[in-house]
Amino acid sequence: MGAYDAYLAVRHRLHDAEPPSHVAVVITERDLLEQGAYDTLERFLTWAIEYGAERVTVMVSVLDEAVVSTLTRQLSDLDAPREVAVRGPDDTERADAPITISIGLGGKREFADAVQEIAADVDAGDLAPDEIDEAEISDRLVFPAEPDLLIKTGAERLSDFAIWQSVYSELYFTDVNWRDFRKRDYLRAVLDYQNRQRRFGR
Repeated sequence: MGAYDAYLAVRHRLHDAEPPSHVAVVITERDLLEQGAYDTLERFLTWAIEYGAERVTVMVSVLDEAVVSTLTRQLSDLDAPREVAVRGPDDTERADAPITISIGLGGKREFADAVQEIAADVDAGDLAPDEIDEAEISDRLVFPAEPDLLIKTGAERLSDFAIWQSVYSELYFTDVNWRDFRKRDYLRAVLDYQNRQRRFGR
């Protein structure tokens, strides 16, 4: 660890505020084509767990769904510090592992699938309309956990991910591209989070 990274790590550990318990990051399929991208991802997962996260979500946006099967295979083989669950755009099985990876499952699609499932249960008489609340919708999502901190690399715009789950997340944008993302960049994001006063929409 370099001297500056060590300095940031000390600031983090001495900070009065708790670190994010659930960290999410949005990257693209193009990011994963860069040399060393998977090594960066493995290091990112290690940093997140090392610096206090109990859960990590990686959201990979894809332009061509033909690459999903390849990405699923490669991301399932990551050397990760905790159990990993990978879900693609057609998956409906809930992802409950400490590390979850979404490949091309956009938030609009995930939310629409949940609403369709609820509508089917109402139509079948298994669910009354007045029983539908926020918890009912969350329970139908593939990625139900809500990130405390959502990191977006490379550009200051959100992708179509975690629309429901990230409504109260703290957003952190960095112009550092994924291929250049280092421990110091992660620690800066965590320190920025620790310096904020969370309002949860209030």
